Amino acid sequence: MSFAHRITAMAGLLLAVGAASAGDWPQILGPYRNGHADGERLSDSWPASGPKVLWKYPLGSGYAGAALLGQRAIVFHRVGASERVECLEAASGKSQWKADFSASYRGGVDPDRDIGPRCVPLLADDTAYVFGAAGDLHAVALDTGEKRWSRSLYADYKGDEGYFGAGSTPILIGGKLLVNVGGRGVGIVALDPASGKTAWKSSDEAASYSSPALAKIGGKEEALFITRMNCVLADSATGNVTTLFPFGKRGPTVNAATPLIFDNKLFATSSYGVGATLASLDGSSTRPIWSNDDTMSSQYATPIEHNGFIYGIHGREDVGVAELRCVEAATGNVRWSKTGYGVAHIILAGDKLLIQKTDGQLALAAADPAAYRELATAHIASGPTRALPALSRGRLYVRSGGGELVCLNVGTMTN
Repeated sequence: MSFAHRITAMAGLLLAVGAASAGDWPQILGPYRNGHADGERLSDSWPASGPKVLWKYPLGSGYAGAALLGQRAIVFHRVGASERVECLEAASGKSQWKADFSASYRGGVDPDRDIGPRCVPLLADDTAYVFGAAGDLHAVALDTGEKRWSRSLYADYKGDEGYFGAGSTPILIGGKLLVNVGGRGVGIVALDPASGKTAWKSSDEAASYSSPALAKIGGKEEALFITRMNCVLADSATGNVTTLFPFGKRGPTVNAATPLIFDNKLFATSSYGVGATLASLDGSSTRPIWSNDDTMSSQYATPIEHNGFIYGIHGREDVGVAELRCVEAATGNVRWSKTGYGVAHIILAGDKLLIQKTDGQLALAAADPAAYRELATAHIASGPTRALPALSRGRLYVRSGGGELVCLNVGTMTN
């Protein structure tokens, strides 16, 4: 894909999420759902004490990271018997408004597991969309928190809460909200974002914990889902769902990393013996380039791609074996590996990686395929810090395992 085509694809996704601009982080994994933070300049190093903490704000339970649009930071968390959408002033952390919705999720595999929401808010135009752990989707006004509509999608369509509740963040494409509900005949559901009414429902695709990404096929925007067992394309206009290739295993497994789309290629990764696949994306079909379980099999963290190399985690948190790796995308060859690193979320800004580890450590490293070059490190939050971070206007927003949102100064805007 040429630079011009890459920019066109990115612009398409920005249009899909509404009036986002440089510095915004309006959805999961940033403006393009790929961990890239364009327009951000990270610091070259930090003081011994780590990056400056600008503010902290107490939160309830959950693993949903923050989303930012303009001067608003939107958080989604559980407080008592409610799932709360809350707007904070991005620079100060002061609460601007709150909207509470009744929460019913109690946990599946482990009833004592965290019962708060998992999905990052989706901010588009003047609305925040949030998807709760029990499969309830809500829309609220960004400026006031006024409740616009709610849908109990899992209850309406017999969606499967899986092991840990609903965890696939919806995507806005072609004027429709697409959700991997996972019900029989309603695997993927499209809603009118203005009213919440169902536009179409299609397929038997079971729900996963992977959030969909945008793919531009022949000039048309489609949603690319990694569901429980397959990688599929969904046409937002028609509801046609096309299976690209099988991806998943039955039994106690999950697909959780978001698919990456770059240079007309698709990269999918999972652990549990599923492995990783790189395929060419040609229209509504794919051609495998390589596939194995040895290169980069990530349990739930989404890697990032930069200049033909993929940086991400190979391994699993629950078995205690996870490495940070750099992989040559074209061949699947591992260029370097940092063993014993642990699971981490990665943001790319310029030629630097901002790496939030689940143990509360934050690292700054060069995006260098020759070797792992760490520039700075700091302990920033109590673990486990599993929620995805957000980077906006030089500020990093981290949700700590101790129940607070921490805002850190890690850089500046380039324009």
